[in-house]
Amino acid sequence: MNFKDLYRTLERNKYYVFSYQDIMSFYPKEKKDNLKKMIYRWRKNGWIYPLKKGLYELTYPKDFSISDMYIANKLYNPSYVSLDTALSNYSIIPEVAMAVTSITTKPTRRFVNKHGLFIYRTVKPDVFTGYYIEKHGEFDILIAEAEKAFVDYLYFKTYRNKKFDFASERLDGDVISRLNRKKLNKYAKLYNINLKELVYAYL
Repeated sequence: MNFKDLYRTLERNKYYVFSYQDIMSFYPKEKKDNLKKMIYRWRKNGWIYPLKKGLYELTYPKDFSISDMYIANKLYNPSYVSLDTALSNYSIIPEVAMAVTSITTKPTRRFVNKHGLFIYRTVKPDVFTGYYIEKHGEFDILIAEAEKAFVDYLYFKTYRNKKFDFASERLDGDVISRLNRKKLNKYAKLYNINLKELVYAYL
């Protein structure tokens, strides 16, 4: 195997972000020591970029314009994009989030690479729900529904009895008022959140 072979395989299968294990699955007869040497050489040449240990982005011969949210899904899974990033996506908060924020059932983590900061907040498996696949160009993104992103946000804002003042938050009340109340209540019950007390009185 050489880089041209790998490139054709990854592009054909749309593996623009790939792991060491992915390469092994495509080339099971390749010796591990040889593969590690090739990966090192490809990294040094700038043909692939390490997003974290064992996970790489294809960067040559062209820029695939990979969505940061897609990278977030791949960096740490299971996970789905939520909180500030999803709220920005739905215009519930006005500004673009500085980091890509996600929900996971695994321990809390942070990763930094050339794309920026990626933050993962932990929830219990029974509340790891309320997300769907959203198409971003060629990429399928796992992202929370607007209602779930908002409830996730409320949960972490009130975590460990922290006070939540809706009036002082940078939330767009008009957009929130158009969210599906049935979904909001369903997701709030998972966290035992009192939406009437926290939100509805201000809408």
